[in-house]
Amino acid sequence: MQDTRKNRVARLIQKELAQIFQSQTRMTHGVIVSVTRTKISPDLSICTSYLSIFPSEKGKEILENIGKNEKAIRYQLGTRLRYQLRIIPELRFFLDDSLDYIEHIDSLLSSQQPKEPESDKNE
Repeated sequence: MQDTRKNRVARLIQKELAQIFQSQTRMTHGVIVSVTRTKISPDLSICTSYLSIFPSEKGKEILENIGKNEKAIRYQLGTRLRYQLRIIPELRFFLDDSLDYIEHIDSLLSSQQPKEPESDKNE
């Protein structure tokens, strides 16, 4: 029962954070911030969110900016969830670099593939 509640709260927070970041990134053209995953502690006091930032070159800079504005983001989340949650969890943000890792693996695999032999043109 407790696990179901944790999952529902995590999904709700993920959805609301995504909407907050979507409204904030409309002002910064060319940057997309998406919430890929959220985890919440068993006592619902700490929420860990993983963010995917495009372009990835600006990832660290955007994550630092989000970290500085963490209290404002928590306040916005609180105004959106004031009727669903009694206590708004403390937010922690981390960079989700799984897409960069996938691209790196793909590039390694494509460079290691044997080249197809050219067929004889005389046949």
